[in-house]
Amino acid sequence: MRKPYFAASVLAMSVAGIFNVASAADEAVLTAEQKASASKIYFERCAGCHGILRKGATGKNLEPVNTLKLGHSRLAKIIGYGTEGGMVNFDDILTKDEISLMASYIQTTPDTPPEWGMKDMMNSWKLVIKPEDRPKKQMNKINLKNVFSVTLRDAGEVALIDGDTKKIWGIVKTGYAVHISRVSKSGRYVYVIGRDGKLDLIDMWYEQPTVVATLKIGIEARSVETSKFKGYEDKYAIAGSYWPPQYVITEGDTLKPLKIMSTRGMTVDGEYHPEPRVASIVATEDKPEWVVNIKETGMIRLVDYSDIKNLKETTIESAKFLHDGGWDSTKRYFLVAANASNKVAVVDTKTGKLAALVDTKAKPHPGRGANFVHPKFGPVWATSHLGADVISLIGTDPAKHPKEAWKVVAELKNHGAGSLFTKTHPKSSNLWTDAPLNPDKDVAESVSVYDIKNLDKPAEIINIAKLANLPESKAVKRAVHAEYNATGDEVWFSLWAGKTEPSAIVIMDDKTRKLKHVIKDPKLITPTGKFNILNTQHDIY
Repeated sequence: MRKPYFAASVLAMSVAGIFNVASAADEAVLTAEQKASASKIYFERCAGCHGILRKGATGKNLEPVNTLKLGHSRLAKIIGYGTEGGMVNFDDILTKDEISLMASYIQTTPDTPPEWGMKDMMNSWKLVIKPEDRPKKQMNKINLKNVFSVTLRDAGEVALIDGDTKKIWGIVKTGYAVHISRVSKSGRYVYVIGRDGKLDLIDMWYEQPTVVATLKIGIEARSVETSKFKGYEDKYAIAGSYWPPQYVITEGDTLKPLKIMSTRGMTVDGEYHPEPRVASIVATEDKPEWVVNIKETGMIRLVDYSDIKNLKETTIESAKFLHDGGWDSTKRYFLVAANASNKVAVVDTKTGKLAALVDTKAKPHPGRGANFVHPKFGPVWATSHLGADVISLIGTDPAKHPKEAWKVVAELKNHGAGSLFTKTHPKSSNLWTDAPLNPDKDVAESVSVYDIKNLDKPAEIINIAKLANLPESKAVKRAVHAEYNATGDEVWFSLWAGKTEPSAIVIMDDKTRKLKHVIKDPKLITPTGKFNILNTQHDIY
């Protein structure tokens, strides 16, 4: 069992598991076993939005000064039922006793977790197979361009699925709940990072996908990227952690850690923050540079990796709390959601400056977003929202459409709030949007699809879960994360059910919007993110 990272000072609880706070000045009392159990649940389910120190970001501040005011009963209801603001309902994920335990746990004072420096990283680093001992050519007949790297959240695994045959090619043991898969410039390697800070390098040239190096970069993490500039292909990787708040630059083909940079510092408001977590990272292709987004501070760092011994950073002030984002169609501008500020920050990577802060509806959450040409407003980039039932379309062409640039030019009605991803493809005329964190079952199991050429037409709402024909269960089968195949004529959705419930991947024909195939396998345990190799390699969205 994971060592608990969160302290608690507390008052006695009944053996029956009913926890009561004595007064607004007192904290609940948990046994060591209860603290350990609650700490594990919090790490796996809550820390991403609320922070390890519970100071809040996408989610609310959960320090005792706030939670004690709400009380145990109210907190348990919020945890169980979720909110329209984007918090998922946990009544089909946690037991009643676990929900009650968490209501008490978040009324206690959190501990500060341990640091994780170079000595810790070097001790964790494992070079499983040296580069010179790896295949000199592809040893399988898989069409690697159409492979999908699929996160199996609760299994702590990644499934590599052959997009041509729809068969699982291999399953690799990784860190817990891999947040993202990134692909090397060469298209050979897949970098995956778990929420527990475990970074794995997967070589796809073997007969079966094989982990050739691994590194634990911290206690909790979300982001990884590679070097893409000409002459630096596959030379470096960068991984950002939530705790400790820092990023590490490693060798690209071995993951040997080379340099660690802290992200602690002042926020855009001029206040010190002890937990500025590294959110999304992307690589530019026209210069040796990464765009590193620091969640709590609202600072964006442009990291020049041409000389890591004399590392140069350009710091851009934007807005809190930075999360995920993607490139515009030209790959000059990077748009990133500052979701708790209800804004999207636009970075001009050519000039190294902030181009705009765009006001949006509540809690934008684009994933990578979606680029297409609007019939009226020209090139736009789309984001959906955790806290609002709309998809915001932002103009991205300051040269030919200056009046529309860096403004929300239109809003499309989504079938509900609680969306995580919206997606299209250069060869498609459809825009697909999910709402997996909506507390309503039908909404969470469905997606909206829009005709890009006729956006005045209402969206078609498709219940993905019903198409999969899985056994009935209490668990919500959340339809999440649209991902196109390499040719852009299929859209893959994960059905994210309970840990012990059957899940599936549903494949839709993009042109007809009809069911094409369902991948069912007992090994598909809580599939979430799916990353097509070609699209991920070239940032196609």
